[in-house]
Amino acid sequence: MIINNDHYHQIAIMDTSNNRQSHTPTSRSSDSGEPPSTAAATATATAPADNKWASRLLKECARAISDKDSTKIHQLLWMLNELASPYGDCDQKLASYFLQSLFCKATGSGRRCYKTLTCVAEKSNSFDSARKLILKFQEVSPWTTFGHVASNGAILEALDGETKLHIIDISNTFCTQWPTLLESLATRNDETPRLKLTVVVTASIVKSVMKEVGQRMEKFARLMGVPFEFNVVSGLDHFTKESLGVQDDEAIAVNCIGALRRVEVEERVALIQLFQSLKPKVVTIVEEEADFTSTRHDFVKCFEECLRFFTLYFEMLEESFVPTSNERLMLERECSRSIVKVLACDYDGDGDGDDDENENGSNANSNNGEEECERRERGSQWCKRMKDAAFSPVGFSDDVVDDVKALLKRYKDGWSLMVPKSGGGGDGDDDNNTQIHDQSSGVYLTWKDEPVVWTSAWKP
Repeated sequence: MIINNDHYHQIAIMDTSNNRQSHTPTSRSSDSGEPPSTAAATATATAPADNKWASRLLKECARAISDKDSTKIHQLLWMLNELASPYGDCDQKLASYFLQSLFCKATGSGRRCYKTLTCVAEKSNSFDSARKLILKFQEVSPWTTFGHVASNGAILEALDGETKLHIIDISNTFCTQWPTLLESLATRNDETPRLKLTVVVTASIVKSVMKEVGQRMEKFARLMGVPFEFNVVSGLDHFTKESLGVQDDEAIAVNCIGALRRVEVEERVALIQLFQSLKPKVVTIVEEEADFTSTRHDFVKCFEECLRFFTLYFEMLEESFVPTSNERLMLERECSRSIVKVLACDYDGDGDGDDDENENGSNANSNNGEEECERRERGSQWCKRMKDAAFSPVGFSDDVVDDVKALLKRYKDGWSLMVPKSGGGGDGDDDNNTQIHDQSSGVYLTWKDEPVVWTSAWKP
């Protein structure tokens, strides 16, 4: 089975446009004429020559916040503000967006800031801008297409021979995953099956454009000759067999792309058990390889892991896009919301909250259905959760692995596929396997030998 992932299939749903968005910087370098303090002047003079100056100063500031050292906090925030810029090099960008989260953490304004950032993003969001952003990102990086190809392959193999398919898609990917799967269904040797696609939307930004996405999906399905039904469900609050419209004669696949991290940590076991109750043929999961969960009560450790992960992501964006790319800036601003959410919105276990937990008794974090969590977990952590819920890993076939490898060849050097030694199949001899726990299943996308995205398939 070969899955054709050429971009024209996605363009059939999300055709390109020349729409551009204007932007307002979230932080800036000071251009006042006042002389900086001696320490700040030294930092300004030497920081650009220091290959990791942003990481060093940001970590020092995080430790000062943890220690409640107000003098050091003020000094470091001032220094970072002098050096940071959302329009500079990678270090300046990291300094800018992490400075925002550190300021919010120090002042207890994280939830208010996150709500403001989200409202601004929603107001500027449109189908055209979302379409252009997604297609451009998929053109220059396999960060998202990697999971799409692997998951589609596992779903097609698990549902092979079935006549009534129902895919429950828990993701915020604007359905860019599904055109290639529709084409594969249309070209099957046996009778073309009927496909019902139920999209569970967990972000209000995505919900606002789903009507147009659905219309384009239906049009493309008609073009492919696939009997098709499209439904949208808002949020996971009423995730039941009845609310999803599941019928007894349907073969079920549950597809989770970057969605499980948006579920509160304490609720993840219950959600996986709900998957079990649907009796799916397969459950596919794609998540970014970072751990913001086990360290969530230790601000410094969580900050360092967050900085490690987003440094990789920002460096990848820097090498994938031209410096003046508007799409790159939009992706970085998406990250800024995630960073604030992880580092400045949650309680950290020491009793400190957020001053925006209300004037009217309601939690500002409940943002009209907006996702309430950004707690990523590593593949090994998700594997344990799935196995504890009585799911068994489904190894990716050689055909699927070959499809993923063919996909990666379309991009710049630096991308590779890694399969844990215990995962079966593929290239399992990378030195990088030392970073992957033995119990991991599935496969990893690596960028410059660092695992960044994990995908796997499971059966009850």
